[in-house]
Amino acid sequence: MTRLLDLIKPGKLLIAPGIFDGISARIADEFGFEALYMTGYGTVGSHLGLPDAGLASYSDMVGRVKVLADTVSSPLVADGDTGYGGLLNVQHTVRGYEAAGAAGIQLEDQEFPKKCGHTPNRKVIPLEDMVQKIKVAVESRDSADFAIVARTDARTNYGLDEALRRGEAFAKAGADVLFIESPESVEEMEKICAAFDKPLLVNVVEGGKTPVLSAEEYTELGYSMAIYPGTGFLAMGAALRSVYGRLKETGSSKGASQKLDDFGAFSRTMGFGDVWDFEKAHAQD
Repeated sequence: MTRLLDLIKPGKLLIAPGIFDGISARIADEFGFEALYMTGYGTVGSHLGLPDAGLASYSDMVGRVKVLADTVSSPLVADGDTGYGGLLNVQHTVRGYEAAGAAGIQLEDQEFPKKCGHTPNRKVIPLEDMVQKIKVAVESRDSADFAIVARTDARTNYGLDEALRRGEAFAKAGADVLFIESPESVEEMEKICAAFDKPLLVNVVEGGKTPVLSAEEYTELGYSMAIYPGTGFLAMGAALRSVYGRLKETGSSKGASQKLDDFGAFSRTMGFGDVWDFEKAHAQD
């Protein structure tokens, strides 16, 4: 598999759609994206049916990392929240995510319990504590190919200057990619991109705080990577509301306005082609 950090190049935007379960992973993998992103919001919601508010444990998430990494052929960056505790927890989390097959981990500076980055009332830990977490993360990985993505949530409650100060400290601590969460204007994004030589990640959340721009615009600003964590599950939510609503209203799926996948093609996406080939090869007279 291609090294994730080799895909992050100046003047090129690496696009990583959010995946959150086996179905989204298999469908995204068919399109041949160079990288994929395990979204915490979507994974917690699909796996536990709960909000992304610090309710999922390390065990909950590392199991999903392995499922998704085993399913896809592209490098997977996985949301590691706050590292699920203190410095020893960060070490355990980095080692666990790397062993599970992730190509990189995202760690953030929120207090526990953490919250989705585009929701209110997020607080951050002291800068010195997060710097130590990043240093431990860097020391704990088995290979330098495993990317450390350092995120700060300081912008929303503490201002852009504090977020930039943290980003600079994260870079010095050894982070491979910087993630300044939730800038609220193109002007703020320009300031972020002008402040760092390190690769920068933009979090594209439809309906969130950050402007949704074209890939060309993100590239011109200076971003190297764009994640689209919610695009898949928001599309899924709209589709399910449509077909379930029709079923409730009429008692039938007939005439639903939402287009449905072909069952045979979908079955092949889910791997039934291999099952059928196996059964054919091992058929008993």
